[in-house]
Amino acid sequence: MKKTILSLLVLVTSLSGFAQNTSYWQQHVAYTMDVDMDVKTNQYTGTQNLVYTNNSPDAINKVYYHLYFNAFQPGSEMDMRLQSIEDPDGRMMEDGKSRISILKPEEMGYLHATSLTQNGKPVTFSEEGTVLVVTLAEAIQPGGTATFDMAFKGQIPIQIRRSGRDSAEGVALSMSQWYPKLAEYDFEGWHADPYIAREFHGVWGDFDVKLTIDKKYTVGGTGYLQNPQEIGHGYEAPGTKVKKQKGKTLTWHFKAPMVHDFMWAADPEYVHDTLQVENGPMLHFFYKDKAELKENWKNLQPKAAEMMQFFSKNVGQYPYDQYSIIQGGDGGMEYAMATLITGERKFGSLVGVTAHEMAHSWFQHILASNEAKHEWMDEGFTSFISDLYMNEYMGEKKTNPFEGSYKGYNYLVKSGKEQPQTTHADRYAENMPYSIAAYSKGEIFLAQLGYIIGQDKLMETLQKYFTDFKFKHPTPNDIKRTAEKVSGMELDWYLMDWTQTTNTIDYGIKAVVADGEQTKVTLERIGLMPMPVDILVVYADDTQETFYAPLRMMRGEKENPYPNLTRTVVEDWPWAFPTYDFMIAKPLASIKAIVIDPSQLMADVNAENGVWENN
Repeated sequence: MKKTILSLLVLVTSLSGFAQNTSYWQQHVAYTMDVDMDVKTNQYTGTQNLVYTNNSPDAINKVYYHLYFNAFQPGSEMDMRLQSIEDPDGRMMEDGKSRISILKPEEMGYLHATSLTQNGKPVTFSEEGTVLVVTLAEAIQPGGTATFDMAFKGQIPIQIRRSGRDSAEGVALSMSQWYPKLAEYDFEGWHADPYIAREFHGVWGDFDVKLTIDKKYTVGGTGYLQNPQEIGHGYEAPGTKVKKQKGKTLTWHFKAPMVHDFMWAADPEYVHDTLQVENGPMLHFFYKDKAELKENWKNLQPKAAEMMQFFSKNVGQYPYDQYSIIQGGDGGMEYAMATLITGERKFGSLVGVTAHEMAHSWFQHILASNEAKHEWMDEGFTSFISDLYMNEYMGEKKTNPFEGSYKGYNYLVKSGKEQPQTTHADRYAENMPYSIAAYSKGEIFLAQLGYIIGQDKLMETLQKYFTDFKFKHPTPNDIKRTAEKVSGMELDWYLMDWTQTTNTIDYGIKAVVADGEQTKVTLERIGLMPMPVDILVVYADDTQETFYAPLRMMRGEKENPYPNLTRTVVEDWPWAFPTYDFMIAKPLASIKAIVIDPSQLMADVNAENGVWENN
């Protein structure tokens, strides 16, 4: 009997422990790096001390590092993808060939670990393309820590893809994806994806980086400079005398708390400007000292402060004390506390790319979703909030600020090349369907969610999502559950159909017929994806009213989005019913037109059949 009771106690304890272990957890890293950069050879060496905390319920026997620069070599996976995909990235092509395939030894990139220990003990490691596979000397137990000490060396590729050297605009060094970066381990396991120029997923942690480089170069990027009085280059406080350093190099010391990446860029011709945002961070601007750039980059600065305040107000307060906008890279790419953007643009384009990349500070560098698996969550949500800013502050004033994304989505549907948004970023058959799924369809996820739950509830959802999941790794279910809590609706159907399938929305007006002194309207659901339906009725005297058919499986209804118009809430529409009837208490002759979804926020793939006119 005692043995049975003891067995039950052990079982209960183990089950209890299992239940606790299934609650949210995330790993933590602390990097300390010391790097020497040789600007003549474009090679660098470094040491890395990494303290890794295992907050998972699992004992870890292996770890993986990303060695991104190894992608910039002939025969790499990135090279082969360029050669085999139907629509390769033009930035990496020349005369129909992959530029990576023709890189010479001194032009290619590489990143190699030359030694590695765990808690002072040597470990076994091997390179597999852009991934370093490490067999540990001893397992890291749940709640345990391990200290990894690595020596590494790298060469910066001449081919710019986000990172690289000697860009088309003449920027010397765009240093992203430059250090051995520990892969993320989460509830799904390891995320040690090979690098083929797509997206990222990183471990939250702290960085302490010392960079020694030619003293002519100005450096900007992630983190707070710890020794401005030794560096100068526009970092020193007004009136502070900079201590002149002997020799031809300077050592820049940066610290970055609670980030999941570290980027820097450097050039001997950078202009460095700063602007303090009211109730916000210090903005840093780094751009080439060219007369043709100066006016646009000066005018950009108050706009950047404006967008920083807009995003903080509408999503959540930016949590760091600085943000840097740096000319470099090959387009625009977000990093922790900073972005790299190409700078030789018209002013509107410069503002637009800055707004998009800055907005990524919220949707990726604070709300750190796995963008390799759920790229639509960062690209789409970023597009949504940056388009709201552009519409309001750059004079666009569109009725639908997201109309470009709806056009892109419709193009994708008609192309027949759409793949579900659950497709891994690397697994899309072509670049076009990836881009539209990530940016356009991702943006519509939020815009259309506003149609379903109401615009006020949508913005409330974004703010709660930020509050609940900042400095975490939210998943698609987290944004869905947040919207459910805010709206009181059931939204599993929406997340499933929009992101996990290629089902389309198509609602039409099938018939409008007289029924005595009333009018009977028959709607039809043609597409597989369900939606609630707003219907606008315009009468012969130009008065208007709306009808609203909630979707039964929502188990709720939104507030009237047109408070200046009378709205009638009709019976719920069960999805399985292909047609739906409702009555208008006026004769047919008095009706001029009927329109499904006057907001045009429902991504109906055939809007024409949703309009009826009384001819």
